[in-house]
Amino acid sequence: MLVTLATPYADTTATDLSFALGLPEQPALHVLDLAHLGLRLRLLGASHQVVVDTPAGPLTETVACLPGRAPALPAAVADEAAGYSFTSRVHRLDRAGMSERIGLLRGRLADDPYALVGVFPGGADAVTALHAFSAGPTLGWHTWHAYPQSGELVETETVVTVR
Repeated sequence: MLVTLATPYADTTATDLSFALGLPEQPALHVLDLAHLGLRLRLLGASHQVVVDTPAGPLTETVACLPGRAPALPAAVADEAAGYSFTSRVHRLDRAGMSERIGLLRGRLADDPYALVGVFPGGADAVTALHAFSAGPTLGWHTWHAYPQSGELVETETVVTVR
């Protein structure tokens, strides 16, 4: 699902992002509720939040510019006991490379029922995109946070085993 947003994003570079587990739901600009998976993709003005319903209770992942938290986006987080794994990577792209990657991403995800792509004001490449997937007891999602003004594309992947 492709949505055009009227709100400028709050984070402006990859270095503004923080990672947190267990935060309460933040104000969302748009939510894609995948109830049959027990998963909600939440697009924030300051990036993304995903809520997963697990037998132990909701698991909430937030990658965003978070007031009161120092910016820090880890390359990896794993909790084997909880069946949780997160990775992130920052790609540095020139303007043409950014436009090509975002164009391909938008084209692939625009009509996907498991995807939410938010386009922020200021250009077609200013996007935050989330895409969910599932396989048996495993749920997961990829996210992309584009910062065309700094030539950065942050890509994350999370996998959760729901028992």
